[in-house]
Amino acid sequence: MESTIRTPDTSSVIVGVDGSEPARLAALWAAGEAVRRSRPLRLVYGADTDARALYLSAESVEKVRAAGRVLLDDTAKAVAAAYPGLLVTTEFSRADAVTSLYRAGGLHGTIVVGSRGLGGFDSLMLGSVGLDTAAGARTPVIVVRGVDGTGERGSVLVAVRDEHDLACARYAAREAELGKASLRLVHVWNILRSVGSVVPMLDDVDAIAGEHAAVLEAVTDAVHAEFPELPVESDAEKGVSVAGVLVEASRRADLLVMGGRRALTPLGIGRSLGRVPHRVLHHAHCPVLLLPRVGADFGSGS
Repeated sequence: MESTIRTPDTSSVIVGVDGSEPARLAALWAAGEAVRRSRPLRLVYGADTDARALYLSAESVEKVRAAGRVLLDDTAKAVAAAYPGLLVTTEFSRADAVTSLYRAGGLHGTIVVGSRGLGGFDSLMLGSVGLDTAAGARTPVIVVRGVDGTGERGSVLVAVRDEHDLACARYAAREAELGKASLRLVHVWNILRSVGSVVPMLDDVDAIAGEHAAVLEAVTDAVHAEFPELPVESDAEKGVSVAGVLVEASRRADLLVMGGRRALTPLGIGRSLGRVPHRVLHHAHCPVLLLPRVGADFGSGS
Protein backbone atom coordinates (compact mmCIF):
# COMPACT_ATOMS: atom_id res chain seq x y z
CA MET A 1 0.00 0.00 0.00
CA GLU A 2 1.35 3.41 -0.96
CA SER A 3 2.00 6.03 1.71
CA THR A 4 -0.66 8.68 2.18
CA ILE A 5 -0.20 12.38 1.52
CA ARG A 6 0.42 14.40 4.68
CA THR A 7 -0.23 18.10 5.09
CA PRO A 8 2.89 20.22 4.48
CA ASP A 9 3.27 21.56 8.01
CA THR A 10 3.68 18.07 9.53
CA SER A 11 6.58 16.94 7.32
CA SER A 12 10.31 17.49 7.55
CA VAL A 13 12.13 19.31 4.74
CA ILE A 14 15.10 17.45 3.25
CA VAL A 15 17.31 18.87 0.50
CA GLY A 16 20.10 17.26 -1.46
CA VAL A 17 23.39 19.12 -1.92
CA ASP A 18 26.22 18.34 -4.34
CA GLY A 19 28.15 21.59 -4.79
CA SER A 20 26.34 22.70 -7.94
CA GLU A 21 24.66 26.10 -8.32
CA PRO A 22 21.17 24.55 -8.79
CA ALA A 23 21.67 22.59 -5.57
CA ARG A 24 22.74 25.75 -3.71
CA LEU A 25 19.62 27.58 -4.87
CA ALA A 26 17.52 24.54 -3.94
CA ALA A 27 19.00 24.55 -0.43
CA LEU A 28 18.13 28.23 0.06
CA TRP A 29 14.65 27.68 -1.37
CA ALA A 30 14.15 24.65 0.90
CA ALA A 31 15.24 26.76 3.87
CA GLY A 32 12.46 29.22 3.11
CA GLU A 33 10.05 26.31 2.86
CA ALA A 34 11.20 24.99 6.24
CA VAL A 35 10.63 28.44 7.79
CA ARG A 36 7.11 28.59 6.34
CA ARG A 37 6.32 25.17 7.79
CA SER A 38 8.11 25.83 11.10
CA ARG A 39 10.13 22.69 10.50
CA PRO A 40 13.89 22.01 10.66
CA LEU A 41 15.91 21.69 7.48
CA ARG A 42 18.07 18.65 6.80
CA LEU A 43 20.93 18.89 4.30
CA VAL A 44 21.86 15.53 2.76
CA TYR A 45 24.96 14.63 0.77
CA GLY A 46 24.96 11.19 -0.85
CA ALA A 47 28.61 10.39 -1.51
CA ASP A 48 28.04 6.86 -2.85
CA THR A 49 31.26 5.77 -1.15
CA ASP A 50 29.95 2.25 -0.50
CA ALA A 51 29.93 1.61 -4.25
CA ARG A 52 33.11 3.58 -4.91
CA ALA A 53 35.01 1.60 -2.28
CA LEU A 54 35.05 -1.32 -4.73
CA TYR A 55 37.43 0.46 -7.10
CA LEU A 56 38.87 3.43 -5.18
CA SER A 57 41.64 3.38 -2.60
CA ALA A 58 40.86 4.01 1.06
CA GLU A 59 42.70 7.33 0.76
CA SER A 60 40.55 8.41 -2.19
CA VAL A 61 37.36 7.45 -0.38
CA GLU A 62 38.43 9.47 2.63
CA LYS A 63 39.02 12.51 0.38
CA VAL A 64 35.47 12.15 -0.95
CA ARG A 65 34.14 11.98 2.59
CA ALA A 66 36.12 15.03 3.68
CA ALA A 67 34.96 17.05 0.68
CA GLY A 68 31.36 16.07 1.36
CA ARG A 69 31.52 17.15 4.97
CA VAL A 70 33.06 20.50 3.99
CA LEU A 71 30.28 21.01 1.44
CA LEU A 72 27.63 20.27 4.05
CA ASP A 73 29.22 22.69 6.53
CA ASP A 74 29.55 25.46 3.94
CA THR A 75 25.95 25.03 2.79
CA ALA A 76 24.70 25.04 6.37
CA LYS A 77 26.55 28.32 7.01
CA ALA A 78 25.04 29.90 3.89
CA VAL A 79 21.55 28.84 4.95
CA ALA A 80 22.10 30.09 8.51
CA ALA A 81 23.21 33.47 7.18
CA ALA A 82 20.06 33.77 5.07
CA TYR A 83 17.68 32.35 7.68
CA PRO A 84 18.96 33.05 11.21
CA GLY A 85 17.24 30.93 13.81
CA LEU A 86 16.37 28.07 11.46
CA LEU A 87 17.39 24.69 12.86
CA VAL A 88 19.65 23.07 10.25
CA THR A 89 21.07 19.55 10.48
CA THR A 90 23.42 17.81 8.07
CA GLU A 91 23.77 14.20 7.00
CA PHE A 92 26.69 12.62 5.18
CA SER A 93 25.55 9.37 3.59
CA ARG A 94 27.68 6.61 2.11
CA ALA A 95 24.81 5.63 -0.20
CA ASP A 96 23.98 7.17 -3.57
CA ALA A 97 22.10 10.48 -3.73
CA VAL A 98 18.63 9.10 -4.49
CA THR A 99 18.77 6.36 -1.84
CA SER A 100 20.12 8.86 0.70
CA LEU A 101 17.25 11.27 0.07
CA TYR A 102 14.63 8.53 0.34
CA ARG A 103 16.06 7.35 3.65
CA ALA A 104 16.24 10.87 5.05
CA GLY A 105 12.69 11.61 3.89
CA GLY A 106 11.29 8.58 5.68
CA LEU A 107 7.54 8.09 5.47
CA HIS A 108 6.34 11.70 5.47
CA GLY A 109 9.23 14.05 4.68
CA THR A 110 9.28 16.45 1.75
CA ILE A 111 12.33 16.03 -0.48
CA VAL A 112 13.78 19.03 -2.34
CA VAL A 113 16.24 18.73 -5.23
CA GLY A 114 17.82 21.14 -7.69
CA SER A 115 17.02 20.98 -11.36
CA ARG A 116 20.51 19.82 -12.35
CA GLY A 117 23.59 18.59 -10.53
CA LEU A 118 27.30 18.48 -11.17
CA GLY A 119 27.04 15.40 -13.37
CA GLY A 120 24.73 16.92 -15.98
CA PHE A 121 25.36 18.92 -19.13
CA ASP A 122 24.33 22.57 -19.19
CA SER A 123 21.76 21.74 -21.88
CA LEU A 124 19.90 19.31 -19.63
CA MET A 125 16.63 20.68 -18.28
CA LEU A 126 16.52 18.19 -15.41
CA GLY A 127 19.30 15.95 -14.11
CA SER A 128 19.15 12.23 -13.50
CA VAL A 129 19.04 12.55 -9.70
CA GLY A 130 16.01 14.82 -9.90
CA LEU A 131 14.25 12.50 -12.34
CA ASP A 132 15.02 9.34 -10.38
CA THR A 133 14.02 10.93 -7.09
CA ALA A 134 10.71 12.20 -8.45
CA ALA A 135 9.91 8.93 -10.24
CA GLY A 136 10.26 6.61 -7.29
CA ALA A 137 9.46 8.72 -4.21
CA ARG A 138 6.53 7.79 -1.99
CA THR A 139 6.59 11.23 -0.35
CA PRO A 140 6.32 14.72 -1.90
CA VAL A 141 9.25 15.85 -4.06
CA ILE A 142 9.94 19.45 -5.05
CA VAL A 143 12.16 20.13 -8.06
CA VAL A 144 13.40 23.71 -7.75
CA ARG A 145 13.45 25.63 -11.02
CA GLY A 146 13.33 29.28 -12.04
CA VAL A 147 14.15 30.80 -8.63
CA ASP A 148 16.69 33.28 -7.32
CA GLY A 149 17.01 31.60 -3.94
CA THR A 150 14.59 33.81 -1.99
CA GLY A 151 11.72 31.34 -2.00
CA GLU A 152 9.11 34.09 -1.77
CA ARG A 153 5.66 32.97 -2.79
CA GLY A 154 2.78 34.95 -4.32
CA SER A 155 0.84 32.40 -6.34
CA VAL A 156 0.43 28.63 -6.13
CA LEU A 157 -0.82 26.74 -9.17
CA VAL A 158 -2.37 23.28 -8.89
CA ALA A 159 -3.20 20.93 -11.75
CA VAL A 160 -6.61 19.28 -11.36
CA ARG A 161 -7.15 16.30 -13.65
CA ASP A 162 -10.10 14.59 -11.98
CA GLU A 163 -11.95 14.32 -8.68
CA HIS A 164 -9.08 12.28 -7.23
CA ASP A 165 -6.93 15.42 -7.33
CA LEU A 166 -8.89 16.96 -4.46
CA ALA A 167 -6.12 15.78 -2.13
CA CYS A 168 -3.59 17.64 -4.31
CA ALA A 169 -5.76 20.75 -4.29
CA ARG A 170 -6.00 20.67 -0.50
CA TYR A 171 -2.25 20.23 -0.23
CA ALA A 172 -1.69 23.16 -2.60
CA ALA A 173 -4.16 25.27 -0.64
CA ARG A 174 -2.23 24.61 2.55
CA GLU A 175 1.01 25.56 0.77
CA ALA A 176 -0.61 28.80 -0.42
CA GLU A 177 -1.93 29.50 3.07
CA LEU A 178 1.51 28.97 4.62
CA GLY A 179 3.08 31.34 2.11
CA LYS A 180 0.27 33.91 2.31
CA ALA A 181 -0.25 33.37 -1.41
CA SER A 182 -3.22 32.96 -3.73
CA LEU A 183 -4.27 29.65 -5.25
CA ARG A 184 -5.14 28.95 -8.88
CA LEU A 185 -6.71 25.64 -9.90
CA VAL A 186 -6.28 24.67 -13.55
CA HIS A 187 -8.01 21.80 -15.29
CA VAL A 188 -6.77 21.05 -18.79
CA TRP A 189 -8.52 18.72 -21.18
CA ASN A 190 -6.98 17.50 -24.39
CA ILE A 191 -9.66 18.00 -27.02
CA LEU A 192 -8.03 15.53 -29.42
CA ARG A 193 -7.98 12.79 -26.80
CA SER A 194 -11.56 13.56 -25.78
CA VAL A 195 -13.18 13.44 -29.21
CA GLY A 196 -10.73 11.30 -31.22
CA SER A 197 -9.81 11.92 -34.83
CA VAL A 198 -13.37 12.40 -36.05
CA VAL A 199 -14.46 16.01 -36.33
CA PRO A 200 -17.12 16.38 -33.61
CA MET A 201 -20.39 18.20 -33.71
CA LEU A 202 -20.44 21.48 -31.77
CA ASP A 203 -22.90 20.13 -29.22
CA ASP A 204 -20.55 17.18 -28.54
CA VAL A 205 -17.71 19.57 -27.72
CA ASP A 206 -20.00 21.64 -25.50
CA ALA A 207 -21.11 18.53 -23.64
CA ILE A 208 -17.52 17.40 -23.08
CA ALA A 209 -16.52 20.89 -21.96
CA GLY A 210 -19.38 20.88 -19.49
CA GLU A 211 -18.22 17.60 -17.99
CA HIS A 212 -14.69 18.92 -17.50
CA ALA A 213 -15.97 22.19 -16.03
CA ALA A 214 -18.08 20.22 -13.54
CA VAL A 215 -14.99 18.33 -12.33
CA LEU A 216 -13.11 21.57 -11.70
CA GLU A 217 -16.13 23.23 -10.05
CA ALA A 218 -16.55 20.36 -7.60
CA VAL A 219 -12.89 20.48 -6.52
CA THR A 220 -12.93 24.28 -6.32
CA ASP A 221 -16.05 24.30 -4.15
CA ALA A 222 -14.48 21.80 -1.77
CA VAL A 223 -11.34 23.96 -1.44
CA HIS A 224 -13.44 27.10 -0.88
CA ALA A 225 -15.36 25.35 1.89
CA GLU A 226 -12.20 24.19 3.67
CA PHE A 227 -10.15 27.38 3.14
CA PRO A 228 -12.72 30.22 3.13
CA GLU A 229 -10.13 32.99 3.65
CA LEU A 230 -7.82 31.85 0.85
CA PRO A 231 -7.97 33.75 -2.47
CA VAL A 232 -8.89 31.05 -5.00
CA GLU A 233 -9.49 31.17 -8.74
CA SER A 234 -10.05 28.33 -11.20
CA ASP A 235 -9.76 27.91 -14.95
CA ALA A 236 -10.82 25.09 -17.27
CA GLU A 237 -8.73 25.15 -20.42
CA LYS A 238 -8.59 22.98 -23.51
CA GLY A 239 -5.62 22.36 -25.74
CA VAL A 240 -3.69 19.75 -27.64
CA SER A 241 -1.02 19.43 -24.91
CA VAL A 242 -1.89 19.29 -21.22
CA ALA A 243 1.77 19.66 -20.26
CA GLY A 244 2.19 22.62 -22.60
CA VAL A 245 -0.70 24.50 -20.99
CA LEU A 246 0.67 23.83 -17.49
CA VAL A 247 4.20 24.89 -18.46
CA GLU A 248 2.88 28.16 -19.87
CA ALA A 249 0.74 28.74 -16.75
CA SER A 250 3.83 28.18 -14.57
CA ARG A 251 5.26 31.45 -15.89
CA ARG A 252 2.82 33.26 -13.59
CA ALA A 253 3.24 31.01 -10.55
CA ASP A 254 5.75 30.60 -7.75
CA LEU A 255 4.93 26.93 -7.17
CA LEU A 256 3.20 24.31 -9.31
CA VAL A 257 1.59 21.40 -7.47
CA MET A 258 0.48 18.27 -9.28
CA GLY A 259 -0.22 14.61 -8.60
CA GLY A 260 2.46 12.32 -9.95
CA ARG A 261 0.90 9.46 -11.84
CA ARG A 262 3.70 6.98 -12.37
CA ALA A 263 3.91 3.93 -14.60
CA LEU A 264 6.09 0.83 -14.67
CA THR A 265 9.06 1.05 -17.02
CA PRO A 266 8.80 -0.81 -20.35
CA LEU A 267 10.71 -3.73 -18.81
CA GLY A 268 8.33 -3.80 -15.85
CA ILE A 269 11.11 -2.92 -13.42
CA GLY A 270 10.82 0.10 -11.16
CA ARG A 271 8.74 3.17 -11.97
CA SER A 272 9.00 6.11 -14.31
CA LEU A 273 7.18 9.41 -14.43
CA GLY A 274 4.02 9.72 -16.46
CA ARG A 275 4.19 11.74 -19.67
CA VAL A 276 2.68 14.96 -18.32
CA PRO A 277 4.68 15.16 -15.04
CA HIS A 278 7.86 14.25 -16.92
CA ARG A 279 7.49 17.12 -19.39
CA VAL A 280 6.39 19.61 -16.74
CA LEU A 281 9.41 18.80 -14.56
CA HIS A 282 11.68 19.42 -17.55
CA HIS A 283 10.19 22.71 -18.71
CA ALA A 284 8.31 24.46 -15.87
CA HIS A 285 9.24 28.06 -15.08
CA CYS A 286 8.79 27.67 -11.30
CA PRO A 287 9.40 24.98 -8.66
CA VAL A 288 7.26 21.87 -9.13
CA LEU A 289 5.87 19.95 -6.15
CA LEU A 290 5.04 16.42 -7.24
CA LEU A 291 2.72 14.48 -4.93
CA PRO A 292 2.52 10.69 -5.03
CA ARG A 293 -0.87 9.43 -6.14
CA VAL A 294 -2.20 6.88 -3.67
CA GLY A 295 -3.99 3.56 -4.03
CA ALA A 296 -4.79 2.03 -7.41
CA ASP A 297 -4.62 5.40 -9.14
CA PHE A 298 -0.90 5.59 -8.35
CA GLY A 299 -0.07 3.29 -11.21
CA SER A 300 -1.75 5.26 -13.99
CA GLY A 301 0.62 6.28 -16.73
CA SER A 302 -0.91 9.57 -17.86
